[in-house]
Amino acid sequence: MTADDSFGRLDDDDYPAYTMGRAAEMLGTTQGFLRAVGEARLITPLCSAGGHRRYSRYQLRIAARARELVDHGTPIEAACRIIILEDQLEEAQRINAERRRAAEASTPPAA
Repeated sequence: MTADDSFGRLDDDDYPAYTMGRAAEMLGTTQGFLRAVGEARLITPLCSAGGHRRYSRYQLRIAARARELVDHGTPIEAACRIIILEDQLEEAQRINAERRRAAEASTPPAA
């Protein structure tokens, strides 16, 4: 991979561009918080060849949502479960909308 290829991947939301220290700094939290959301299986950071955790922008957005809930008094395990359920609900709503559109497109107009 060339330097140009690496630079182009920075626009990729799933590219693990941030170290644990930088991710914690960006979120205004601790590295322990990031470990906790990982242990709760909310996010799974990539491990670099040297064994260091690396986070993507998408993972940081999820961790930021967890931090918001925790800051409002929700225990971290519950916050992670809430976020997982919110994500599942959003996916189910997306699938339902797609099926509704497909059903409407396949239904012939009434005469």
